[in-house]
Amino acid sequence: MSPSRPGSRLRAAVVGTGAIVTGSHLPALAALHDRAELVAAVDVDPARLEAFRAQAAEAGFADVAGYTDLAAMLTADRPDLVLIGTPPAFHREQTVAALKSGAWVLCEKPLTLSLAEYDEIAAAEDASGGYASVVFQHRYGSGAVHARSLLADGTLGRPLVAHCQTTWYRDAAYYAVPWRGRWAGEGGGPTMGHGIHQYDLLLHLLGEWTEVRAMAARLVHDTESEDVSTGLVRFAGGALATVVNSVLSPDETSRIRIDCERATVELTHLYGHSNDDWRYTPALGTSQPPAPTVDVPSSHTAQLTALLDAHAAGTRPPGSGPDARSTLEFAAALYKSAFTGATIKAGEIGPGDPFYAAMHGDHPDWSPKQ
Repeated sequence: MSPSRPGSRLRAAVVGTGAIVTGSHLPALAALHDRAELVAAVDVDPARLEAFRAQAAEAGFADVAGYTDLAAMLTADRPDLVLIGTPPAFHREQTVAALKSGAWVLCEKPLTLSLAEYDEIAAAEDASGGYASVVFQHRYGSGAVHARSLLADGTLGRPLVAHCQTTWYRDAAYYAVPWRGRWAGEGGGPTMGHGIHQYDLLLHLLGEWTEVRAMAARLVHDTESEDVSTGLVRFAGGALATVVNSVLSPDETSRIRIDCERATVELTHLYGHSNDDWRYTPALGTSQPPAPTVDVPSSHTAQLTALLDAHAAGTRPPGSGPDARSTLEFAAALYKSAFTGATIKAGEIGPGDPFYAAMHGDHPDWSPKQ
């Protein structure tokens, strides 16, 4: 992949024009207007598409071409970058199509519904020379960047105990949308669709995980997938962690706490964080860790900036390849452990394993009912 020309603007397109694209991707593109130009949008709903084109014009992108067919857009406009904000069931097919056209991709989570689908995207990357990143915007806020640096350079000492909590609330009306809570629609429940942002950040901070023991349940909602899951995790560095993913929790919060030898670092927020959401408590007799020098909120803008930097350098962007696959593998391991009662080691789920092909693993108590 050759780097983009200095000073050139990438030609970007969006696929899907619903809330996540209008509320997050469009503002990110507008904020980086000098580096990326929105040239096309795709949506199967013509009325929603036209409404988005009007919003794009207000954001500074006049004459955005509108399409109801992705293939037609890729052929006609040949964008450098495709941002995908459709329901998860479409992510693999749309990402592969965009890669084959020569574009890079930034796709909402989960990038795929299974490890098998993820490996199809990896093969498409190899064939095309492009890259596909998944939106894990919490990694890119300055608070997360600073915490990862302090953990990596030893300032906080060795990580020992961690807690990762996504306790949110979703009612029956939320699950009335046909694809939600269905394995074929989103690949799972809060483990795939909600908590994945938070435990991705945990993995980003603590590094390689080695084993998972988990439980899952369907306690309230009439769904195929779970509405709560819990996991115990061991990391290669020795740290032990708990992970909770829930859509049953009226008092909503997102939280990570890591107790290290020299300090505890804690993040408490809901859907996004800034420096003020991070807190450091030094151990007795140790000094307060240094504060970050800039305050960049976690956002699509922050992640898109990192992707554009990688494109300019011609290097693999963060949140792609083996790095992002590890997060999806963690989800598969959590499901396999929860549904089978076994402890699952990193790397053990591969071709031939039913949990490689689908997160439900064809388990008789959890697989889709015909």
